[in-house]
Formats: sequence, C-alpha cells, structure tokens
Amino acid sequence: MDLTEQTKQLEADLVELESLLEKAERKRVQDLLKQEKQKVEKELALKKQQKEQQVKREVDPSAPSKAPYTVKITNYAWDQSEKFVKIYLTLKDVQKHPSENVQVEFREGSFSVLVKDLNGKNHQMNILNLLHPIDPNESFKKIKTDMVLVMCKKQTSKKWDCLTKVEKQTKEKKEKPDVDDSADPSEGLMNLLKKIYTEGDDEMKRTLNKAWTESQDKEKRRGDMMDL
Repeated sequence: MDLTEQTKQLEADLVELESLLEKAERKRVQDLLKQEKQKVEKELALKKQQKEQQVKREVDPSAPSKAPYTVKITNYAWDQSEKFVKIYLTLKDVQKHPSENVQVEFREGSFSVLVKDLNGKNHQMNILNLLHPIDPNESFKKIKTDMVLVMCKKQTSKKWDCLTKVEKQTKEKKEKPDVDDSADPSEGLMNLLKKIYTEGDDEMKRTLNKAWTESQDKEKRRGDMMDL
C-alpha cells in the first residue's frame, strides 16, 4: 500500500472515529475514542509529511531525503527584571522561520524549547529544576533577529542568583571549602590562620602576631612550671 492509499485509509478512520465520538455517551468510551483519534491524527500527520518529502524528491531529486536531526541549544544567556527571567537563545535566521515551528512549553519548575526544521535541523532545549517557580500562563516567547527570547514570569519578585537549582548547588559547593573529618584539627586551624594572615591588612597581621607571641609565651611558662 503506497503513501497515498495509507493516507486515505487514515483519513477514513479519522472520520469514522469522529462520528463514533459524537454518538458516544459514556465517558470511558469517549476517552478511549479520543485516545485512538489522537493516535490516528499523529500517524496521519506523519504520512502527510512523508508524502510531501516524496513529492519534493520527485520534483528535485537532489532534495534531502532524511528528516531533520535534532541538536541541543547550547548558545544562550539569561537576565532578569523584577517580574521576568529572560533567556536569550541565539539561532541564526529564526526570524524568517514560521512562528508555529518555534514551540515553547512552560511548566512551574521548568520549560522546554523546540524549533522545528530550522536550517535543516531541529533545535531543542530543556531547562529543568528552575531556581524558583514561574507562572506558565503568564510566560511567553518573542522571536527577534537571530534570537528567541523566552520570558519566564516570576511567581514572586525575588532576585534569582542562578537559573536552576543545580547551578546554585554547584556554586555553593565551590564557595564552601571541603571538610575532611580525618584531618588534624590543629592543622586545619593553622591553615586558616595562615590564610587570614596572608590576605589580611597590616592591622590584622599585627593582631595575629601579637596573639601568636602571647600564646607561645603562655606555653613556655606552662612548660617551665611543669619542670619545677
């Protein structure tokens, strides 16, 4: 069965499913018919796409036969205002692309971007575990020259330190020194004092020198008393 005949059969199935759905009264039956209808619609859309590609190849044998492959969007930056977190995605010539092929799905803790068949590729981006929740209904996209601007509406006006929770955890881990439970506590204290001494100003150095001298004198007097 060729693509044309397959398409006709699927279209006939869809018409019959729609007719049955109109007559169905029980919710369970309606749900089953809706699920089947969605499957047929997806299959029909795929067959139509294959048919279009087939026609293109017949008109232009040099036209590519493969469907666009998907690449991850890695070139982006982000900024924020009081009400929005803004993500800037750099995509060449996206402003010339049909807007319906630029799809952004917002959820409270994440968002995803799919730009279909741009320059022969699908461009995809998934940002999970946003640092704070957003309002999906008030979030939207803007298409600019060589750029897609994703506008995530904040649920609260608090400032974001990072875009995601993972980035924040990574940042905090870098800032927080690792603690070795097996290390000598006195060695850790000495290292800390050395760090403070090295980075401190003259006043800090004088204070540490004085404290160190007094500490050594106290230890010496204690040792002299033990010898008595």
